[in-house]
Amino acid sequence: MTRTRITISLERDQAERIRQHAERAGLDVSAYLVHAATRQMAETEAIEEQFSGVDALIAAAEAEAAALPPETEATAPELSEQERRDVEAALNLVYGDDRTSARPGHAA
Repeated sequence: MTRTRITISLERDQAERIRQHAERAGLDVSAYLVHAATRQMAETEAIEEQFSGVDALIAAAEAEAAALPPETEATAPELSEQERRDVEAALNLVYGDDRTSARPGHAA
């Protein structure tokens, strides 16, 4: 098997920590880094595989949304007197008849 050399640059304290961890694991620095990188790649690939179905659903939904015509701005008709009373009655149920607490967007 042909080997390829990869050179990395890192801070001196990082290099020392890696060397110490490699020594504790009974590996030289190269073997330790290859093991760490291989483990990280396997973890990333497993996560990507686990979420590939979700990613495909998201991509399909985004494509479907992009194909939709632009929304037209709907204007709400004014409330009738009965609708206004119904809204007031609903607000009274939530905030109470005396309305001592201010509603968002309304004075107390």
